[in-house]
Amino acid sequence: MYILAIDPGNIECGYVVLDKSMYPLEKGKVKNEELLEKIWSSEWEDVENVAIEMIASYGMAVGKSVFDTCVCIGRFHEALDASIPKFRVEFIYRKDEKLEICGNMKAKDSNIRQALIDKYSKHDFKNGKGTKKNQS
Repeated sequence: MYILAIDPGNIECGYVVLDKSMYPLEKGKVKNEELLEKIWSSEWEDVENVAIEMIASYGMAVGKSVFDTCVCIGRFHEALDASIPKFRVEFIYRKDEKLEICGNMKAKDSNIRQALIDKYSKHDFKNGKGTKKNQS
């Protein structure tokens, strides 16, 4: 059983495929169309759960890029439903991410990033980036 997590954007998205122990098997930042191609190709047929970060309204005005991201979220969801019906898609909100990863609703992106580096990086605990020899 694997988990696919998607951090959508209006042009590009980040994704990671995790094994049952939550170890990253594949990750990347790709154009939205490239991720859709991966989904339609069924190369992730062992994936059973999918988490997509969802947009939430906090009463602030938003621009075109936010609405474009919403469209991409819908396209990912539709492709996942159609390509392999066994996928269970869940939408994850940013506030829930902050609580789960950092234990605090006031966490910023930099806090989330550092918490993930601390948890998953094997070599570079400052930036979380590996080298060709020691990939993190």
